[in-house]
Amino acid sequence: MPIEDGQEPAAGWAPTWALGRAVLLTGLLLIAAVLLGRADLVVLATPFALGTAYALRRRPVAAPQLEITAEDAHLVEGGALAGTVSVGNPDTVPYHLAVVRTRVSPWLRVERVGFGGAGVDVSRSGGADRPFVTAIPTGAAVDLELTGTALRWGRHPIGPAGARVATADGLLVSRAVITEPVRMRVYPMTEPFEAVEAMPRAAGLVGAHHSRRPGEGGELAGVRVFAPGDRLRRIDWRVSLRARQLHVAATLSDRDAEVVVLLDVLAEAGRSGGVKGAASVLDTTVRAAAAIAEHYLHRGDRVAMLEYGPAARRLRPATGRRQYLTVLEWLLDTHAESSPHEPYDQVFGPQLLSADALVVVLTPLLDERSAQMLARLARGGRFVVAVDTLPVDLPPPGDKGWAPVAYRLWRLDRDTMIAQLREHGVPVVPWAGAGSLDQVLRDVARLATAPRVGAR
Repeated sequence: MPIEDGQEPAAGWAPTWALGRAVLLTGLLLIAAVLLGRADLVVLATPFALGTAYALRRRPVAAPQLEITAEDAHLVEGGALAGTVSVGNPDTVPYHLAVVRTRVSPWLRVERVGFGGAGVDVSRSGGADRPFVTAIPTGAAVDLELTGTALRWGRHPIGPAGARVATADGLLVSRAVITEPVRMRVYPMTEPFEAVEAMPRAAGLVGAHHSRRPGEGGELAGVRVFAPGDRLRRIDWRVSLRARQLHVAATLSDRDAEVVVLLDVLAEAGRSGGVKGAASVLDTTVRAAAAIAEHYLHRGDRVAMLEYGPAARRLRPATGRRQYLTVLEWLLDTHAESSPHEPYDQVFGPQLLSADALVVVLTPLLDERSAQMLARLARGGRFVVAVDTLPVDLPPPGDKGWAPVAYRLWRLDRDTMIAQLREHGVPVVPWAGAGSLDQVLRDVARLATAPRVGAR
């Protein structure tokens, strides 16, 4: 079939079995007509030849276009997701058949797939990775819309996607076009969390916490004799008239605090069931870190993030909503990774943490190195609170052989480790959402303000 003016031979296109059968059948009939001298065979071959020539009168010159897009919104666990796989036809001939197929992360539950307004419920019919078929006119694009629910935090891929199209009445088919996946950001759901006002030591310039340092603030610290530099509006006239000497009301300065959230990612335990299922150690760690950061950043404090693991990632302390969004992005890359080495103290240690910071360590206490790290921070004079992220309903490994006995021994050994940490001054509390750290923070603040033994 001659190519029209201005067209080049089709690249990336191949003949189908239908074209091969049409050419073969036409050739056999013509050869039989010549050998047998039968004109009726020529008449019989004519429709096949004319139909094939008419279908191939215009051949495609461009490959189909494929693109994956996802709504870049603030998607949280349990929220509705929306993605699109677009198949475009940049050619001058229509695509009579387009087969599209895409992979989707198991943590993105696609419930409905469809072209345009016509959708198919795939939640009970085999999933979204099955092929979908449509036709694409000349110079147009068709969108395969994916809608569903995000089940778990993280960066979850939509794709890779592939498409093959057929044109020329099914006589030509394109090579498979594959596009790279697009990762959808699903932020962790922040569990409700509130904490008491007490902070061990507030050291910033301004903030919502009452420090032990006298200064301009709203918390009354007592009444003292007037001194040069005191403001006149601070004079307590009732006390001054009674004592016949000027006295002023002393206040405590309002200071902000630095909170360091340290994530222990040396080990993972439990099985994640998504936003409405069971929570693994990593799930509890990430969600608790997001909740704690949101609470203290909302109060105007500085929040820093650290990872206790081979990567030893850090996020510098900062305040405000921008820091909160940065914390959420930082948490998306959190994953458990074991390592036989211990390169952590030279990466971060007591010397790199502010002496006034409250260090909240989220740890399952499954590794002895985690307990040693907590003890070192406590001996270094840091205010440390350990939050136990091990699931309470963690099932035993099995009921055969020595497995139950080994499991009980491991539990006893872990309880002994927690008791030793408390003897070193490290409070260990399980994560339970709102109010998890209230009593612990009160105790830590009281110890911080108590006079030291032997001090003069």
